Amino acid sequence: MTQTPPIQPPLPRTTRPRVLILAEAANPEWVSVPLVGWSIARALAQVADVHVVTQIRNREAFLRAGLVEDTDFTAIDSEAIARPMYHLGRKLAGDDRVGWTIQQAAQAVGYPYFEYLVWKTFGPRIRRKEFDIVHRVTPLSPVQQSPIAARVQRAGVPFVLGPINGGVPWPKGFESEMRREREWLSRLRAAYRLLPGRSGTLKADALLVGSRDTMRDIPARHQGRMIYMPENAIDPARFWRQADHSAFLAGGTLRACFIGRLVPYKGADMLIEAASPLLAASQMEIDIIGDGPMMDSLKAQAAPFGSAVRLHGWQKHEEVQDIAARSNILAFPSIREFGGGVVLEAMALGLCPVVVNYAGPGELVTNDTGLRVPIGPREAVIAGFQDALTRCLDDREAVAAMGNAARERVDRLFTWQRKAEQIMAVYDWILGRRKIKPEFFGKS
Repeated sequence: MTQTPPIQPPLPRTTRPRVLILAEAANPEWVSVPLVGWSIARALAQVADVHVVTQIRNREAFLRAGLVEDTDFTAIDSEAIARPMYHLGRKLAGDDRVGWTIQQAAQAVGYPYFEYLVWKTFGPRIRRKEFDIVHRVTPLSPVQQSPIAARVQRAGVPFVLGPINGGVPWPKGFESEMRREREWLSRLRAAYRLLPGRSGTLKADALLVGSRDTMRDIPARHQGRMIYMPENAIDPARFWRQADHSAFLAGGTLRACFIGRLVPYKGADMLIEAASPLLAASQMEIDIIGDGPMMDSLKAQAAPFGSAVRLHGWQKHEEVQDIAARSNILAFPSIREFGGGVVLEAMALGLCPVVVNYAGPGELVTNDTGLRVPIGPREAVIAGFQDALTRCLDDREAVAAMGNAARERVDRLFTWQRKAEQIMAVYDWILGRRKIKPEFFGKS
Protein backbone atom coordinates (compact mmCIF):
# COMPACT_ATOMS: atom_id res chain seq x y z
CA MET A 1 0.00 0.00 0.00
CA THR A 2 1.32 3.45 -0.90
CA GLN A 3 1.92 5.66 2.12
CA THR A 4 1.22 9.33 1.51
CA PRO A 5 3.18 11.61 3.85
CA PRO A 6 1.25 14.46 5.44
CA ILE A 7 1.73 17.90 3.94
CA GLN A 8 3.85 19.84 6.39
CA PRO A 9 2.42 23.22 7.42
CA PRO A 10 4.36 26.20 6.07
CA LEU A 11 5.89 28.87 8.21
CA PRO A 12 3.63 31.93 8.63
CA ARG A 13 3.04 33.84 5.39
CA THR A 14 2.50 37.57 5.58
CA THR A 15 1.75 38.20 1.90
CA ARG A 16 0.70 36.26 -1.16
CA PRO A 17 3.68 35.57 -3.42
CA ARG A 18 3.85 37.49 -6.69
CA VAL A 19 4.30 34.93 -9.44
CA LEU A 20 5.04 35.43 -13.12
CA ILE A 21 3.74 32.31 -14.83
CA LEU A 22 5.14 31.37 -18.23
CA ALA A 23 2.49 29.27 -19.97
CA GLU A 24 3.12 29.41 -23.69
CA ALA A 25 0.41 26.76 -24.06
CA ALA A 26 -2.62 27.66 -21.94
CA ASN A 27 -6.18 27.63 -23.20
CA PRO A 28 -9.48 26.81 -21.44
CA GLU A 29 -11.14 25.83 -24.71
CA TRP A 30 -8.61 23.18 -25.75
CA VAL A 31 -7.49 19.87 -24.26
CA SER A 32 -4.21 18.18 -23.32
CA VAL A 33 -1.24 20.47 -22.55
CA PRO A 34 -3.04 23.82 -23.14
CA LEU A 35 -5.80 22.84 -20.70
CA VAL A 36 -3.22 21.77 -18.10
CA GLY A 37 -1.40 25.09 -18.49
CA TRP A 38 -4.63 27.05 -18.12
CA SER A 39 -5.86 25.00 -15.16
CA ILE A 40 -2.64 25.28 -13.16
CA ALA A 41 -2.44 29.03 -13.77
CA ARG A 42 -6.05 29.61 -12.71
CA ALA A 43 -5.72 27.42 -9.63
CA LEU A 44 -2.62 29.33 -8.54
CA ALA A 45 -4.46 32.62 -9.02
CA GLN A 46 -6.63 31.64 -6.04
CA VAL A 47 -3.66 31.53 -3.67
CA ALA A 48 -1.06 33.86 -5.21
CA ASP A 49 -0.86 37.14 -7.12
CA VAL A 50 -0.42 35.73 -10.58
CA HIS A 51 0.35 37.26 -13.96
CA VAL A 52 0.27 34.80 -16.86
CA VAL A 53 2.39 35.18 -19.98
CA THR A 54 1.01 33.13 -22.86
CA GLN A 55 1.22 32.91 -26.63
CA ILE A 56 -0.91 35.21 -28.79
CA ARG A 57 -3.04 32.32 -30.12
CA ASN A 58 -4.58 31.99 -26.63
CA ARG A 59 -5.49 35.66 -26.25
CA GLU A 60 -9.13 35.50 -27.36
CA ALA A 61 -9.86 32.48 -25.19
CA PHE A 62 -8.39 34.30 -22.16
CA LEU A 63 -10.61 37.28 -22.87
CA ARG A 64 -13.71 35.11 -23.32
CA ALA A 65 -12.92 33.54 -19.95
CA GLY A 66 -13.10 37.00 -18.34
CA LEU A 67 -9.40 37.73 -17.80
CA VAL A 68 -8.17 41.29 -18.26
CA GLU A 69 -5.27 41.85 -20.60
CA ASP A 70 -2.20 43.55 -19.08
CA THR A 71 -3.69 43.05 -15.61
CA ASP A 72 -4.20 39.28 -15.50
CA PHE A 73 -2.20 38.21 -18.51
CA THR A 74 0.06 39.25 -21.36
CA ALA A 75 -0.10 37.66 -24.81
CA ILE A 76 3.25 37.39 -26.60
CA ASP A 77 3.26 37.38 -30.40
CA SER A 78 5.92 34.85 -31.39
CA GLU A 79 4.08 33.79 -34.54
CA ALA A 80 6.96 34.81 -36.80
CA ILE A 81 8.65 31.56 -35.79
CA ALA A 82 5.89 29.60 -34.03
CA ARG A 83 3.55 29.43 -37.00
CA PRO A 84 6.02 28.06 -39.59
CA MET A 85 7.37 25.55 -37.06
CA TYR A 86 3.83 24.34 -36.32
CA HIS A 87 3.09 23.82 -40.00
CA LEU A 88 6.47 22.13 -40.51
CA GLY A 89 5.69 19.66 -37.74
CA ARG A 90 2.33 18.79 -39.24
CA LYS A 91 3.88 18.36 -42.68
CA LEU A 92 6.62 16.05 -41.38
CA ALA A 93 4.09 14.00 -39.41
CA GLY A 94 1.72 13.83 -42.38
CA ASP A 95 -1.34 13.78 -40.10
CA ASP A 96 -2.02 15.97 -37.08
CA ARG A 97 -3.47 12.96 -35.23
CA VAL A 98 -0.16 11.06 -35.16
CA GLY A 99 3.56 11.85 -35.11
CA TRP A 100 3.42 13.56 -31.70
CA THR A 101 7.20 13.53 -31.18
CA ILE A 102 7.87 14.99 -34.61
CA GLN A 103 5.34 17.78 -34.10
CA GLN A 104 6.66 18.62 -30.64
CA ALA A 105 10.26 18.69 -31.87
CA ALA A 106 9.39 21.14 -34.65
CA GLN A 107 7.49 23.43 -32.28
CA ALA A 108 10.31 23.27 -29.73
CA VAL A 109 12.60 25.02 -32.20
CA GLY A 110 10.49 28.16 -31.95
CA TYR A 111 10.03 28.22 -28.17
CA PRO A 112 13.28 30.04 -27.25
CA TYR A 113 12.04 32.96 -29.35
CA PHE A 114 8.96 33.12 -27.12
CA GLU A 115 11.17 33.33 -24.03
CA TYR A 116 13.36 35.95 -25.73
CA LEU A 117 10.26 38.12 -26.18
CA VAL A 118 9.17 37.40 -22.60
CA TRP A 119 12.51 38.66 -21.27
CA LYS A 120 12.38 41.68 -23.54
CA THR A 121 8.97 42.56 -22.07
CA PHE A 122 9.41 41.51 -18.43
CA GLY A 123 13.19 41.50 -17.88
CA PRO A 124 13.28 45.02 -16.36
CA ARG A 125 10.42 44.16 -13.98
CA ILE A 126 12.12 40.92 -12.94
CA ARG A 127 15.35 42.81 -12.23
CA ARG A 128 13.37 45.26 -10.08
CA LYS A 129 12.07 42.26 -8.06
CA GLU A 130 8.45 42.95 -8.96
CA PHE A 131 7.95 39.18 -8.87
CA ASP A 132 8.91 36.79 -6.08
CA ILE A 133 8.99 33.77 -8.40
CA VAL A 134 9.07 33.04 -12.12
CA HIS A 135 7.43 29.71 -12.89
CA ARG A 136 7.48 28.01 -16.30
CA VAL A 137 4.40 25.81 -16.36
CA THR A 138 4.34 24.94 -20.07
CA PRO A 139 5.78 23.46 -22.23
CA LEU A 140 5.54 20.28 -20.17
CA SER A 141 8.28 18.59 -22.18
CA PRO A 142 11.55 17.91 -20.31
CA VAL A 143 13.31 18.31 -23.66
CA GLN A 144 12.40 21.99 -23.99
CA GLN A 145 15.13 24.33 -22.83
CA SER A 146 14.41 27.57 -20.94
CA PRO A 147 17.08 30.15 -21.80
CA ILE A 148 15.32 32.61 -19.51
CA ALA A 149 16.07 30.50 -16.40
CA ALA A 150 19.66 31.67 -15.92
CA ARG A 151 18.71 35.32 -16.53
CA VAL A 152 15.97 35.15 -13.92
CA GLN A 153 18.26 33.57 -11.35
CA ARG A 154 21.05 36.10 -12.03
CA ALA A 155 18.47 38.78 -11.24
CA GLY A 156 18.03 37.16 -7.81
CA VAL A 157 14.56 35.75 -8.45
CA PRO A 158 13.83 32.01 -7.96
CA PHE A 159 12.88 30.03 -11.06
CA VAL A 160 10.52 27.04 -10.91
CA LEU A 161 10.21 24.55 -13.76
CA GLY A 162 7.33 22.20 -14.31
CA PRO A 163 5.56 19.94 -13.98
CA ILE A 164 7.69 18.44 -16.76
CA ASN A 165 6.86 15.04 -18.16
CA GLY A 166 7.66 12.98 -21.23
CA GLY A 167 10.41 11.04 -22.90
CA VAL A 168 8.88 7.66 -22.05
CA PRO A 169 10.43 5.11 -24.45
CA TRP A 170 8.27 2.91 -26.61
CA PRO A 171 7.92 -0.49 -24.94
CA LYS A 172 9.38 -3.48 -26.72
CA GLY A 173 7.02 -5.47 -28.87
CA PHE A 174 5.12 -2.47 -30.26
CA GLU A 175 7.32 -1.59 -33.22
CA SER A 176 4.35 -1.87 -35.60
CA GLU A 177 2.37 0.65 -33.52
CA MET A 178 5.36 2.98 -33.43
CA ARG A 179 5.59 2.93 -37.22
CA ARG A 180 1.86 3.55 -37.58
CA GLU A 181 2.17 6.50 -35.19
CA ARG A 182 5.11 7.81 -37.29
CA GLU A 183 7.21 7.98 -34.16
CA TRP A 184 10.57 7.26 -35.77
CA LEU A 185 12.05 10.30 -34.00
CA SER A 186 11.50 8.57 -30.66
CA ARG A 187 14.49 6.37 -31.43
CA LEU A 188 16.65 9.47 -31.06
CA ARG A 189 15.11 10.59 -27.77
CA ALA A 190 18.40 10.37 -25.82
CA ALA A 191 19.97 12.99 -28.07
CA TYR A 192 18.13 15.80 -26.29
CA ARG A 193 20.54 15.43 -23.37
CA LEU A 194 23.22 16.94 -25.59
CA LEU A 195 21.24 20.11 -26.35
CA PRO A 196 22.92 23.35 -25.26
CA GLY A 197 21.29 25.01 -22.29
CA ARG A 198 19.81 21.85 -20.77
CA SER A 199 22.05 21.99 -17.71
CA GLY A 200 21.13 25.62 -17.05
CA THR A 201 17.44 24.85 -17.36
CA LEU A 202 17.70 21.98 -14.87
CA LYS A 203 19.38 24.29 -12.34
CA ALA A 204 15.96 25.73 -11.55
CA ASP A 205 15.39 26.33 -7.86
CA ALA A 206 12.66 23.67 -7.95
CA LEU A 207 11.96 21.00 -10.57
CA LEU A 208 8.40 19.70 -10.53
CA VAL A 209 8.53 16.34 -12.31
CA GLY A 210 5.37 14.63 -13.50
CA SER A 211 6.51 11.00 -13.67
CA ARG A 212 9.00 8.64 -12.09
CA ASP A 213 10.33 7.81 -15.56
CA THR A 214 11.19 11.45 -16.17
CA MET A 215 12.78 11.70 -12.73
CA ARG A 216 15.06 8.79 -13.54
CA ASP A 217 16.09 10.52 -16.76
CA ILE A 218 17.34 13.66 -14.95
CA PRO A 219 20.97 13.62 -13.74
CA ALA A 220 21.45 12.72 -10.08
CA ARG A 221 23.03 16.09 -9.25
CA HIS A 222 19.60 17.70 -9.61
CA GLN A 223 17.75 15.21 -7.39
CA GLY A 224 17.76 17.48 -4.35
CA ARG A 225 15.61 20.05 -6.15
CA MET A 226 13.18 17.58 -7.75
CA ILE A 227 9.64 17.10 -6.46
CA TYR A 228 7.35 14.44 -7.87
CA MET A 229 4.08 16.00 -8.99
CA PRO A 230 1.89 14.54 -11.76
CA GLU A 231 0.68 17.39 -13.95
CA ASN A 232 -2.96 16.39 -14.32
CA ALA A 233 -5.85 17.07 -11.97
CA ILE A 234 -9.60 17.47 -12.19
CA ASP A 235 -12.21 20.12 -11.49
CA PRO A 236 -14.82 18.57 -9.14
CA ALA A 237 -17.49 20.84 -10.63
CA ARG A 238 -17.00 19.11 -13.98
CA PHE A 239 -17.09 15.57 -12.56
CA TRP A 240 -20.07 15.59 -10.24
CA ARG A 241 -21.58 12.31 -11.47
CA GLN A 242 -20.81 9.10 -9.61
CA ALA A 243 -20.88 5.60 -11.07
CA ASP A 244 -23.68 3.36 -9.79
CA HIS A 245 -22.40 -0.19 -9.36
CA SER A 246 -25.65 -1.62 -7.96
CA ALA A 247 -26.75 -3.41 -11.15
CA PHE A 248 -23.30 -4.94 -11.58
CA LEU A 249 -23.20 -6.02 -7.93
CA ALA A 250 -26.58 -7.69 -8.45
CA GLY A 251 -25.16 -9.86 -11.22
CA GLY A 252 -25.49 -7.61 -14.27
CA THR A 253 -23.02 -7.33 -17.13
CA LEU A 254 -19.65 -5.68 -16.65
CA ARG A 255 -19.76 -2.28 -18.32
CA ALA A 256 -16.45 -0.82 -19.44
CA CYS A 257 -15.62 2.44 -21.14
CA PHE A 258 -12.61 3.49 -23.17
CA ILE A 259 -11.95 7.23 -23.59
CA GLY A 260 -9.28 8.56 -25.93
CA ARG A 261 -8.07 9.14 -29.43
CA LEU A 262 -8.45 6.13 -31.68
CA VAL A 263 -4.76 5.78 -32.53
CA PRO A 264 -2.55 2.68 -32.31
CA TYR A 265 -0.80 3.27 -28.99
CA LYS A 266 -4.06 3.87 -27.08
CA GLY A 267 -4.96 0.22 -27.66
CA ALA A 268 -8.73 0.23 -28.20
CA ASP A 269 -8.23 -2.69 -30.59
CA MET A 270 -6.36 -4.61 -27.88
CA LEU A 271 -9.27 -4.01 -25.50
CA ILE A 272 -11.83 -5.48 -27.92
CA GLU A 273 -9.61 -8.49 -28.56
CA ALA A 274 -9.05 -9.05 -24.83
CA ALA A 275 -12.77 -8.73 -24.08
CA SER A 276 -13.98 -10.86 -27.00
CA PRO A 277 -14.79 -14.04 -24.96
CA LEU A 278 -16.79 -11.99 -22.44
CA LEU A 279 -18.52 -9.99 -25.16
CA ALA A 280 -19.49 -13.16 -27.00
CA ALA A 281 -20.88 -14.61 -23.77
CA SER A 282 -22.96 -11.45 -23.08
CA GLN A 283 -21.04 -10.88 -19.85
CA MET A 284 -19.59 -7.53 -20.83
CA GLU A 285 -20.33 -4.33 -22.77
CA ILE A 286 -17.93 -1.62 -23.94
CA ASP A 287 -18.51 2.06 -24.71
CA ILE A 288 -15.69 3.53 -26.82
CA ILE A 289 -15.60 7.33 -26.71
CA GLY A 290 -13.29 9.14 -29.10
CA ASP A 291 -12.36 9.47 -32.74
CA GLY A 292 -9.31 8.98 -34.89
CA PRO A 293 -7.79 7.13 -37.84
CA MET A 294 -8.65 3.70 -36.40
CA MET A 295 -12.41 4.28 -36.32
CA ASP A 296 -13.23 2.20 -39.41
CA SER A 297 -11.05 -0.76 -38.42
CA LEU A 298 -12.51 -0.72 -34.89
CA LYS A 299 -16.05 -0.77 -36.29
CA ALA A 300 -15.17 -3.84 -38.33
CA GLN A 301 -13.55 -5.50 -35.31
CA ALA A 302 -16.58 -4.77 -33.13
CA ALA A 303 -19.22 -5.80 -35.68
CA PRO A 304 -19.49 -9.47 -34.56
CA PHE A 305 -20.53 -8.32 -31.07
CA GLY A 306 -23.45 -6.15 -32.18
CA SER A 307 -24.66 -3.61 -29.63
CA ALA A 308 -22.30 -4.94 -26.93
CA VAL A 309 -19.60 -2.62 -28.34
CA ARG A 310 -20.71 0.95 -28.95
CA LEU A 311 -18.45 3.44 -30.75
CA HIS A 312 -19.69 6.91 -29.88
CA GLY A 313 -17.11 8.99 -31.76
CA TRP A 314 -16.14 12.39 -30.42
CA GLN A 315 -18.45 13.68 -27.70
CA LYS A 316 -18.77 16.91 -25.74
CA HIS A 317 -17.52 16.78 -22.18
CA GLU A 318 -21.01 16.56 -20.69
CA GLU A 319 -21.89 13.57 -22.86
CA VAL A 320 -18.58 11.87 -22.05
CA GLN A 321 -19.36 12.07 -18.35
CA ASP A 322 -22.90 10.75 -18.83
CA ILE A 323 -21.68 7.74 -20.83
CA ALA A 324 -18.73 6.99 -18.56
CA ALA A 325 -20.79 7.19 -15.35
CA ARG A 326 -22.92 4.29 -16.59
CA SER A 327 -19.81 2.09 -16.55
CA ASN A 328 -18.13 0.10 -13.80
CA ILE A 329 -14.55 0.29 -15.09
CA LEU A 330 -12.31 2.36 -17.32
CA ALA A 331 -10.50 -0.12 -19.56
CA PHE A 332 -7.51 1.77 -20.92
CA PRO A 333 -4.70 -0.32 -22.44
CA SER A 334 -2.60 2.63 -23.63
CA ILE A 335 1.04 1.57 -23.79
CA ARG A 336 2.72 5.01 -23.90
CA GLU A 337 0.80 7.57 -21.86
CA PHE A 338 2.86 10.36 -20.29
CA GLY A 339 0.20 11.82 -18.01
CA GLY A 340 -3.09 9.94 -18.18
CA GLY A 341 -5.58 12.69 -17.40
CA VAL A 342 -8.46 10.52 -18.60
CA VAL A 343 -7.58 8.00 -15.88
CA LEU A 344 -8.04 10.64 -13.19
CA GLU A 345 -11.32 11.76 -14.77
CA ALA A 346 -12.66 8.21 -14.66
CA MET A 347 -11.46 7.77 -11.08
CA ALA A 348 -13.25 10.98 -10.14
CA LEU A 349 -16.50 9.41 -11.38
CA GLY A 350 -15.93 6.37 -9.18
CA LEU A 351 -14.87 3.95 -11.92
CA CYS A 352 -12.31 1.26 -11.25
CA PRO A 353 -9.42 1.87 -13.68
CA VAL A 354 -7.84 -1.07 -15.50
CA VAL A 355 -4.61 0.19 -17.06
CA VAL A 356 -1.20 -0.88 -18.29
CA ASN A 357 1.38 -0.52 -15.54
CA TYR A 358 3.67 1.73 -17.55
CA ALA A 359 4.33 5.49 -17.33
CA GLY A 360 1.51 7.84 -16.28
CA PRO A 361 -1.49 5.54 -15.72
CA GLY A 362 0.60 3.03 -13.81
CA GLU A 363 1.67 5.77 -11.40
CA LEU A 364 -1.77 7.33 -10.90
CA VAL A 365 -3.40 3.99 -10.03
CA THR A 366 -2.47 2.11 -6.85
CA ASN A 367 -3.23 -1.47 -5.81
CA ASP A 368 -6.13 -0.13 -3.75
CA THR A 369 -7.69 1.94 -6.51
CA GLY A 370 -7.54 -0.20 -9.63
CA LEU A 371 -5.93 -3.01 -11.61
CA ARG A 372 -2.56 -2.63 -13.34
CA VAL A 373 -1.65 -5.01 -16.15
CA PRO A 374 2.12 -5.62 -16.54
CA ILE A 375 3.73 -4.11 -19.64
CA GLY A 376 4.97 -6.56 -22.23
CA PRO A 377 4.60 -7.36 -25.92
CA ARG A 378 1.19 -6.91 -27.52
CA GLU A 379 0.11 -10.52 -26.89
CA ALA A 380 1.05 -10.25 -23.21
CA VAL A 381 -0.91 -7.02 -22.73
CA ILE A 382 -3.99 -8.54 -24.36
CA ALA A 383 -3.72 -11.65 -22.16
CA GLY A 384 -3.20 -9.47 -19.09
CA PHE A 385 -6.29 -7.42 -19.86
CA GLN A 386 -8.34 -10.55 -20.48
CA ASP A 387 -7.29 -11.82 -17.05
CA ALA A 388 -8.06 -8.46 -15.39
CA LEU A 389 -11.53 -8.28 -16.95
CA THR A 390 -12.28 -11.81 -15.78
CA ARG A 391 -11.13 -10.87 -12.27
CA CYS A 392 -13.58 -7.97 -12.33
CA LEU A 393 -16.44 -10.37 -13.02
CA ASP A 394 -15.21 -12.83 -10.37
CA ASP A 395 -14.93 -10.18 -7.62
CA ARG A 396 -17.61 -7.56 -8.16
CA GLU A 397 -17.37 -6.18 -4.63
CA ALA A 398 -13.69 -5.40 -5.20
CA VAL A 399 -14.53 -3.45 -8.37
CA ALA A 400 -16.99 -1.23 -6.50
CA ALA A 401 -14.58 -0.79 -3.57
CA MET A 402 -11.69 0.19 -5.84
CA GLY A 403 -13.95 2.64 -7.70
CA ASN A 404 -14.89 4.32 -4.42
CA ALA A 405 -11.25 4.38 -3.29
CA ALA A 406 -10.23 5.86 -6.64
CA ARG A 407 -12.72 8.69 -6.22
CA GLU A 408 -11.41 9.41 -2.71
CA ARG A 409 -7.78 9.41 -3.91
CA VAL A 410 -8.58 11.98 -6.58
CA ASP A 411 -10.39 14.19 -4.08
CA ARG A 412 -7.45 14.00 -1.67
CA LEU A 413 -4.59 14.56 -4.11
CA PHE A 414 -5.70 15.38 -7.64
CA THR A 415 -8.04 18.36 -7.76
CA TRP A 416 -6.75 21.66 -9.11
CA GLN A 417 -7.21 23.15 -5.64
CA ARG A 418 -4.97 20.43 -4.20
CA LYS A 419 -2.47 21.07 -7.02
CA ALA A 420 -2.34 24.76 -6.12
CA GLU A 421 -1.78 23.88 -2.45
CA GLN A 422 1.06 21.55 -3.42
CA ILE A 423 2.75 24.15 -5.61
CA MET A 424 2.34 26.78 -2.90
CA ALA A 425 4.18 24.46 -0.51
CA VAL A 426 7.01 24.36 -3.07
CA TYR A 427 6.99 28.16 -3.29
CA ASP A 428 7.19 28.36 0.52
CA TRP A 429 10.19 26.02 0.45
CA ILE A 430 12.23 27.95 -2.11
CA LEU A 431 11.31 31.27 -0.47
CA GLY A 432 12.54 29.99 2.91
CA ARG A 433 9.08 29.86 4.50
CA ARG A 434 9.32 26.11 5.16
CA LYS A 435 12.45 24.20 6.11
CA ILE A 436 11.94 20.80 4.53
CA LYS A 437 11.39 20.04 0.85
CA PRO A 438 7.72 19.08 0.43
CA GLU A 439 6.68 15.62 -0.70
CA PHE A 440 3.10 14.65 -1.45
CA PHE A 441 2.92 11.18 -2.96
CA GLY A 442 5.45 9.05 -1.12
CA LYS A 443 7.17 6.17 -2.89
CA SER A 444 5.49 4.40 -5.79
